Amino acid sequence: MANKSVFASMRGRLLPGTETRNAAGAPAYAFDAPHALAQMAATGTFNDAFYTRANTQLRELQSLLWQCDPVFVAQTAIYVRTKGHMKDMPAFLVAHLSLRDPVLFARTFDQVIDNGRMLRTFVQIMRSGAVGRKSLGTRPKRKVQAWLTGASDKALLHAAVGQAPSIADVIKMVHPKAHDEARDAFFAWLIGKPADTGLLPDAVQDYVRFKQAGQGKVPDVPFQMLTALELSAHDWATIALQGGWHMVRMNLQTFARHGVFELDGMADKIAEKLRDPDAIARARVMPHQILMAHTMAKGQVPAVIREALEQAMEAALSNVPELGGSVALCVDVSGSMASPVTGYRRGATSAVRCVDAAALMASALMRTNRDCTVVPFNREARDLTLSPRDTVMTNAKLLARLCGGGTNCSAALEHLNTLKLAPDLVVFVSDNQSWVDARPQGRPSQLMQQWETLKQRNPKARMACIDIAPYTTTQAPDRDDIVNIGGFTDAVFSTLKDFVDGRYGAAHWVEEIRAIQV
Repeated sequence: MANKSVFASMRGRLLPGTETRNAAGAPAYAFDAPHALAQMAATGTFNDAFYTRANTQLRELQSLLWQCDPVFVAQTAIYVRTKGHMKDMPAFLVAHLSLRDPVLFARTFDQVIDNGRMLRTFVQIMRSGAVGRKSLGTRPKRKVQAWLTGASDKALLHAAVGQAPSIADVIKMVHPKAHDEARDAFFAWLIGKPADTGLLPDAVQDYVRFKQAGQGKVPDVPFQMLTALELSAHDWATIALQGGWHMVRMNLQTFARHGVFELDGMADKIAEKLRDPDAIARARVMPHQILMAHTMAKGQVPAVIREALEQAMEAALSNVPELGGSVALCVDVSGSMASPVTGYRRGATSAVRCVDAAALMASALMRTNRDCTVVPFNREARDLTLSPRDTVMTNAKLLARLCGGGTNCSAALEHLNTLKLAPDLVVFVSDNQSWVDARPQGRPSQLMQQWETLKQRNPKARMACIDIAPYTTTQAPDRDDIVNIGGFTDAVFSTLKDFVDGRYGAAHWVEEIRAIQV
């Protein structure tokens, strides 16, 4: 008889063997080029991650871009800007398209470069040489000129905040031709040249008068233009009421230091702004941004503000779907998840970690899917009891406190198998860089082995692997019952619902991106 350990009968489908190594050095499955590009675009910020450096990510991204057709690059740029709320990455993809397909570049530019910050980022990337040129070129220059001449006065004024390049640098670079005397005067004022004040936008005229007089009505301009001036508590209160949603949530401590919350009714007014669902939707608020604001809202920031941020979180996650059936949420709380969700960058590192974003996603799903088992894991499954009646913020913080240790993705499924559980849907939220359970390369991953064991109890079970870090491997390759999704915004939830409903085929998430009209 032949050796039974070699020729043992196999149950279930034939599992594919791993063909590459992940960033942690363990065997893994590689995404194809389009999926890898989508994954990096939805999660990458050109900052250092736990296992990789920013320059390494850039080189890998550049290689992937040339392996993908320009249409998919354009679709990915639009997806990660409009649904993923990314900034630097979609600007880079548009810059790349300026070399590949000028017509496609022009159509994509209009959908992605949608504010002054994005315009300045695009120009910075083009001038850096990272996409293969150090000048804008004719067509990109025309698109930048068109943005400058077509932008509203308010949009152009807000674009004036920021450096390297400043909006003045951009104007001097492309020399836009104003469509009327008012815009010509505005361009002159922005670059520091003499201008007829009477032709400037009302907000700019108010700012000039306020700056000269040092008193009067606070102008409706970006607050960064006012911070060097002597301002009273009432002035700061006006700034808070006039400011956008993100400006307010980022400056709660500033308002507290300047006595804004001590003014009668101001705490309630700011709280009302923070909890406004329409304002949250317009600002493209990401849940981890609310978590960061809530974490920083200490000391003199009143309780009503923290309560408003908790309500804002519920509004930001209002589209979390009910997935139907039983759900197991496997949350990675290993040490690598302690890295900032937007990466490390000196002077600009986010206080929100990958584990915080993962815990938020899982907590939100738990609220809308009551038949739910939560399995935190690092080297092994961890014990934690959560209540769906608690707020998303509360449960997310409880999960995040477990952070530390090695990564063993299969431990979560092994735990479910030990308990003989057979959920209809298993959702992993992780960086997918499993290494504790490493098997020899060429053999199926331990996660896939555990998945097949679970499938024997529930053949209809499905698994979704949500990856919130810019890596291009997985422990479970896409197939009809498995999807890999990248990102940390609420767009992930709609993709997850489509997967459960069987909207797409085996390519799942990539098919969703390919459906975008350019």
